[in-house]
Amino acid sequence: MEKNQKLNTGKCLMALLFLLGLLVGCVQGETFDGTFVNTAGSEFSIADDTLVVEQGEGNQFLIHRRTGFSLLDDQGRPGKKQYEKEEWKAVYDRGTEVMTESRNGIMITFNADRSILTAGKRKYKRI
Repeated sequence: MEKNQKLNTGKCLMALLFLLGLLVGCVQGETFDGTFVNTAGSEFSIADDTLVVEQGEGNQFLIHRRTGFSLLDDQGRPGKKQYEKEEWKAVYDRGTEVMTESRNGIMITFNADRSILTAGKRKYKRI
């Protein structure tokens, strides 16, 4: 093999590896899978909310919501912790970059690096 052919083959291989790296980066950047948490409170209760996002087929997602909350008594002291769980199904629209929960129509968005999920008015941080 001539020197120029080896050089061209090496350049092609480098270009291919570069493009493969870009492709992998794009695919990884599209992932929404993960665990997100939110803590909220009011004069009546305090709550810890966890969303676990899992990709299904195509643009379909399953979101497991787990909430632990305590009602506050008249002195502001938390009562016994109570727990609730829900299963959401959502569809992601690439055009609008919005995921919509199927049953209640909750709009779910992510910031650019997917570290913050916003569901309605609540913000959740990726852990």
